[in-house]
Parts: sequence; C-alpha cells; structure tokens
Amino acid sequence: MYKRIISLSVFILFFSITGCQDILECVINRKPILSDNTLSAAFVNQNYSELITAEIQNEPRDNAYYYDYFLTGDLPPGIDVFFDFRDVIIEGIPLERGRYRFTIHLSVEQIDNYCENDLNDCDGLCEERTARTYILTVN
Repeated sequence: MYKRIISLSVFILFFSITGCQDILECVINRKPILSDNTLSAAFVNQNYSELITAEIQNEPRDNAYYYDYFLTGDLPPGIDVFFDFRDVIIEGIPLERGRYRFTIHLSVEQIDNYCENDLNDCDGLCEERTARTYILTVN
C-alpha cells in the first residue's frame, strides 16, 4: 500500500511540474513538417518550377504560426528558391547538368496576440523545428 501511494505521489508531482499539456502535445504529435514529395527532374535551359509545402501536423490552425526557413546545400546555377509563408518555391532555368542535394530547414513560432483570445488553445508544440533533404537532378 505504501509503495502505491509513493508511486501515485511521484506521478502527480511529475505532471504538476512538467505540465500535462506538454506531454499530451507529444502524444498528439503536433509538429512542423515539410512535404516529402520527390522533386521532378529539370532540364538544362528549360523553365523549371517545383513547390514544397509546410504545415503543422495535427494542427488545424497552422496559419497562426510564423514560418522561418533557410537552405543549406547546393542548387543548380540558374535555379532560385523563394520562401512564401507556407510554400517553398524552387524555380528558374538550370544551366548545368548534375545532381544537387540541399536541405530545407524550418522553424515555426506562434503569431503574437494569437493567444489573447481565451477560446484558443495556445499550448506549445512537441517540436518547433524540422528539416528535410531534397535532391534535384538536372538532365
């Protein structure tokens, strides 16, 4: 009996310190994700355009976040990347053949003033950052 009371006390103490909601967020698995689509092949001296999208998984209000991106790796000469809210746009006219590997890094943050309305659930995400590596082949 004594062991059961201690276990229950530790359990209650743990949730009161860490906050039950934080643990539930990880069970619900709310986190930013980038689309896992394979990029279509590009061709030298021909227009190329591809779209990668971002969202907050299991979050119906994913427009209520700031999306901040940066890119590491190589893009083909002639190809540019543009970040437009929840879209990553890759476009241009590639000038050289090859296989180009790059990673898009994404971090999100809830928009200020979003939590002022008591009707909104403003608990944090399980994760606030993600990254995905893509390969663009130019023929």
